[in-house]
Amino acid sequence: MTDDGIVKRLKIIVKEHGGQLALANAIGVDQGFISKVINRKQEVSYYLIRKLCFQLKYSPEWLIIGTGEKKLDKPDSAKLITEIQMLRTEVDILHARMRVYEMQLDELRGSEKKAAG
Repeated sequence: MTDDGIVKRLKIIVKEHGGQLALANAIGVDQGFISKVINRKQEVSYYLIRKLCFQLKYSPEWLIIGTGEKKLDKPDSAKLITEIQMLRTEVDILHARMRVYEMQLDELRGSEKKAAG
């Protein structure tokens, strides 16, 4: 999941927490991981989003989409993250099915060419 908006909001969070090292310590990840995401050397992961939302109470809606309240003090945060993970899984499944259909279509086109040729 690469999104300029998410990286922009991650930079805001880094600043609010006093730098990459402080943020990394606050959520229990390596500072290099935060740096790679910010510098777009690594994809934004659901692992990072989940940590920011669960541990620091950032709103998944704000972090991912850029709308709504920045922080949540409600139990809805966990529910939203679960829903996001379920949707992500569904998208991954649909992409896999599309690849299978594309391969089958390529095979059909190949067999049509052989039959015509």
